[in-house]
Amino acid sequence: MSEGDKKAKTGPAPRGKPTRLYVKGIFCGFRRSKVNQYEHTSLLKLDGVASKPDTDFYLGKRVAYIYKAKALKDGSRYRVIWGKVTRAHGTSGIVRAKFRQNLPSAAMGNQVRVMLYPSRV
Repeated sequence: MSEGDKKAKTGPAPRGKPTRLYVKGIFCGFRRSKVNQYEHTSLLKLDGVASKPDTDFYLGKRVAYIYKAKALKDGSRYRVIWGKVTRAHGTSGIVRAKFRQNLPSAAMGNQVRVMLYPSRV
């Protein structure tokens, strides 16, 4: 068998770093005005997003806020609050998101995961 007759090796990819299927984001705070604060809408700063056109890809994507609790529940101490990116907020790449439960104010500055689904491509 010559060099040209060998087929490309098919099989599992080589083991290395696991593939991250989400984009990191920071929960900056709630949508607000001078006097009022709207806790049902959260503001998120996403990694690598710096302008309003960059936010279009993330509209409709699922967001997970994962936190650790004291009590075991279903064999795990980790809990999650799910949400969805709804629209851009301003022109600097911040997005608005609505969660099934309002995020706690203690979560400000903490990390959220923006999943790369559902896809609109």
